Amino acid sequence: MAHDPLADQVQAAAPPPHTVALRVNGEQRTVEAQSWVTLLDLLRERLRLTGTKKGCDHGQCGACTVLVDGRRINSCLALAVMQEGADITTVEGLPALAGCTGDALHPLQQAFIDHDAFQCGYCTPGQLCSAVGLMNEGGVRHVGDIRERMSGNLCRCGAYPQIVQAVAELALPQQGKEAP
Repeated sequence: MAHDPLADQVQAAAPPPHTVALRVNGEQRTVEAQSWVTLLDLLRERLRLTGTKKGCDHGQCGACTVLVDGRRINSCLALAVMQEGADITTVEGLPALAGCTGDALHPLQQAFIDHDAFQCGYCTPGQLCSAVGLMNEGGVRHVGDIRERMSGNLCRCGAYPQIVQAVAELALPQQGKEAP
């Protein structure tokens, strides 16, 4: 292969990567990332946590939802370098977040299974993280609140009624069984 001086100039002009320290699913991680790398790409490509999905890559579908310091965000819109010192939870970390050990599932993951709240499963990680974030936010009084607060997470299969039932089981324990 012939030497390309232009390629050398481009590489020399590239800014150096940033060192980012963050806690991912309870584990302290330090990674190098360019300033334009999204949190989604860092999680999937650098840390090999592929549970978080890339859907629209524009923050419109919710497939990439993760928890940052307990709050749900679209990781495709968040730059990795802006997460310095953050506590990030992906779908892979939900069981530990709930204190589960071994192969035990987060109670919400079990509720999704019990209510058949997924079909193809592509949106499920984002739905789960969004629902945990919703419960962290508090203030859910009825299923209408759940529908409204989960509206940023799309399901092309149309499993919305079952998703609402699964979330209601935990967010509205007294009403969860009757949620439409």
